[in-house]
Amino acid sequence: MRTKQRLTKAFNNARVESIDENSKYIFFSDCHRGDGSLSDEFAKNKNIFIHALEYYYKHDFVYVEVGDGDELWEHRNAKHIITANKDVYAVIRKFHFKNRLILLYGNHNIYLKNQKYVVKNYYTYYSDYKEVTRDFLKDIHPIEALVLRYEKTGQEILTVHGHQGDFSNDQFWVFNMLSLKYFWRFLHSFGAKNPASPVKNRHKRHKIEKNFNKWIGENQIALICGHTHRLKYPKIGELPYFNAGSCIYPSNITGIEIIDGNIQTVVWKIIANQDGYLEVIKEIIRGPNPLEKYDIR
Repeated sequence: MRTKQRLTKAFNNARVESIDENSKYIFFSDCHRGDGSLSDEFAKNKNIFIHALEYYYKHDFVYVEVGDGDELWEHRNAKHIITANKDVYAVIRKFHFKNRLILLYGNHNIYLKNQKYVVKNYYTYYSDYKEVTRDFLKDIHPIEALVLRYEKTGQEILTVHGHQGDFSNDQFWVFNMLSLKYFWRFLHSFGAKNPASPVKNRHKRHKIEKNFNKWIGENQIALICGHTHRLKYPKIGELPYFNAGSCIYPSNITGIEIIDGNIQTVVWKIIANQDGYLEVIKEIIRGPNPLEKYDIR
């Protein structure tokens, strides 16, 4: 019941954008960018992520970060994360300056809900090396939800992180944050996962997805989210629940593209080519299917 209320509230207060057959969007979720230490789960995929973002910037995509971009539960001072990911943010800033960055907050970066925190930590950046303060993501305004309205059909697609209604990561997030910050973050260095997380707990993940599908069916609105780290692309005829997966899988990142009026899921990964050199490639793993195929009104 709480999921229904939270998603409906997010939908009603969402930022709305119109899209057409020429629109290009890339959705990445759950980067969990850290400080570069052993507990930083993003560090191993940093180069893949940068390569992918450079591709999307070059090809005029809008970048939608679907929550949990920065791991603020572990590092509330965003400066440590920004310092460790200067090259990542160099690309993100290019999207921002072209008005092609949409930043959603999730449970692990819930602090972005507070605009005062955003102004203090993201509007400017102080360079210790050059001892100057510079504009960073000036005027960025993170949001909880985005609604894409497809002009061709009038159908709507809601994008949220996906923690909405997940009790321990929504209403109870402070206590979950404390357990991660002072306990689980240190076990991440050895590969241990929190069994209470939907990433590890299959029963909890399926319960969350069941609640999503119930909301989709009742409201006849497609949903794109992250949170569970489980990639999801529905078949034609199924309820339109899409999940972008995450950017912390071993040696690959997954995402969702909307391009040419179609929607598809992609994976970016490192392979060894025929000459034995490592290279980053993109593969389409589900789709593409026309957006109107997921219009269930």
